[in-house]
Amino acid sequence: MARYDSLVGKRVEAQYRAAEIHLLAVGTLISDSGKSVILEDRFSAGGKDKTMRVEIPYEYLVRLVETKASPAAPAPLPPSSTKERS
Repeated sequence: MARYDSLVGKRVEAQYRAAEIHLLAVGTLISDSGKSVILEDRFSAGGKDKTMRVEIPYEYLVRLVETKASPAAPAPLPPSSTKERS
């Protein structure tokens, strides 16, 4: 039986472990096989549309919760100050 069937098609945040490190993945839950979940995220990089998929087995999954529908835009970085030296 799939544990996260009710979240399929929704934007989720998954915390999972790899060795002794906890990692975070955010995306749309596209599949729950009963043994693992698959998250997908679409984004643009370098003017090209990209798709990233992550498959996380249940035994490595720490937490899976629904999150906001659209990701927050990262805050712009302040311009770096460059000083001329004489």
